Amino acid sequence: MSSVREALFWHPLPEGRVECTLCALDCKISRGRRGACGVRVNVEGKLFTLVYGRLVARLVDPIEKKPLFHFLPGSLSYSIATVGCNFRCLHCQNYEISQQPKEKGVILPNGGTDDPDVLCLTLREAGARIPGEDVSPEEVVSAALRSGCASIAYTYTEPTIFFEFAFDTARLARSRGLRNVFVTNGYIGKEALETIAPYLDAANIDLKSFRDSAHKQMTGARLSPVLDNIRRYKALGVWVEVTTLVIPGHNDSDEELRDIAEFLVDIDPNIPWHVTQFYPTYRLVDRPRTPVATLRRAREIGFHAGLRYVYEGNVPGEGGENTYCHQCRALLVGRYGFTLLSNRVGEGRCPDCGTTIPGVWQPAL
Repeated sequence: MSSVREALFWHPLPEGRVECTLCALDCKISRGRRGACGVRVNVEGKLFTLVYGRLVARLVDPIEKKPLFHFLPGSLSYSIATVGCNFRCLHCQNYEISQQPKEKGVILPNGGTDDPDVLCLTLREAGARIPGEDVSPEEVVSAALRSGCASIAYTYTEPTIFFEFAFDTARLARSRGLRNVFVTNGYIGKEALETIAPYLDAANIDLKSFRDSAHKQMTGARLSPVLDNIRRYKALGVWVEVTTLVIPGHNDSDEELRDIAEFLVDIDPNIPWHVTQFYPTYRLVDRPRTPVATLRRAREIGFHAGLRYVYEGNVPGEGGENTYCHQCRALLVGRYGFTLLSNRVGEGRCPDCGTTIPGVWQPAL
């Protein structure tokens, strides 16, 4: 199976350029050039994806690793990724694969011709330089079912940039009784999100900062599309949880944490907010690891703003991982890291007081 396919969500521009509308970057790409993601290329005035089914990661993860805490707790998720990302986060923990096409280079041979045989050779050569294993949607779904997974997670890099494969896989997965999960930076374009949303069950969206300048500095992208898409995912009926990696000296002030919490409360106070520990990596090795006290402070700020479910991440055993009833404070779900210790939610209600606990608690029928 070839990893090269004509892309979705683009339109032609004068002089052989194209505009990709898959994400909010809206890259305008000249002939022979790639978009910011590194895996969508303009060949003779048409846009192609180089990563259809070219998977660089296929793993079985606990759903808690995404992290999703109010979505089928204790279940397994078949987790897949290709190389490439539309962000260039300075602190990316998966930079070896997310930034691979940009840093190690995927050079498109310059065909300089409209000859279809040369064009096909050109695309094959370009696709062959993308690392990974060619896998079909059927193979992914079958492997997920054999592994006892309840869902497929499109994760590790950025699912938006391998949209075509994610979309085909998600539709097939839904027909086989599997759920679908995006772990995403929230930069998908409106049309693309509306196209795949009917097949998405949950999304964990990174909200990396609440200051546009800081967001641009850390990711290379504007903040506002992320905020818009958190609202949009919710409006489209996808279960949403939000993660903020708390980085000392970047986004750890009381004011910014409060702004994030109040933004989420304004959408829905039931959105779970994960405030997670940063550790030095990639191009941000000069910052210290986030103190546990900072995460506790962030959690309290979230609760004080009106959020009902705030969790501390990357600090197993520190007490901020459990789910409590927001009404009577009974312990509902006990966790240690990605391990489920107990689950009393059952069919979505607190067994002590009967309060409805928002989330997706039962597998698909």
